[in-house]
Amino acid sequence: MTQSENPSPKPVPDAEVLAVARRRSFTAKYKLRILRELDAATEPGQAGEVLRREGLYSSHVTDWRRKREAGELQGLATKPLGRPKGQKNQADARVAGLERELARAREDLRKARIIIAVQKKVAEMLGILSTDSDGKDS
Repeated sequence: MTQSENPSPKPVPDAEVLAVARRRSFTAKYKLRILRELDAATEPGQAGEVLRREGLYSSHVTDWRRKREAGELQGLATKPLGRPKGQKNQADARVAGLERELARAREDLRKARIIIAVQKKVAEMLGILSTDSDGKDS
């Protein structure tokens, strides 16, 4: 068979790996559909076939079944991850307060250093010598 006789070749799937992984989330409707399909699987290997087709792990199904049996159909719904928006942690508030306090202290230190530098220059201009704690001129 020559190249011209060969029907169009199958396209090669894109093997590029995404730079940023995304966490999958499943709707409650999808979870219930999969659970019903798995419960209906009677032949050996059917459940594995469903899991492979859907790209799921058995741990997903185990968790979903546990929630379904506990009567938590609402628990099957996808929940947002992380801390709820607008709710601040007490530690975050304390850190913010300490950062403000540190910024004020740094600004006060900067001003004090300027004042000390000016006082030294004035003392030099007036010819006043600094003395040690012993009272001796340095």
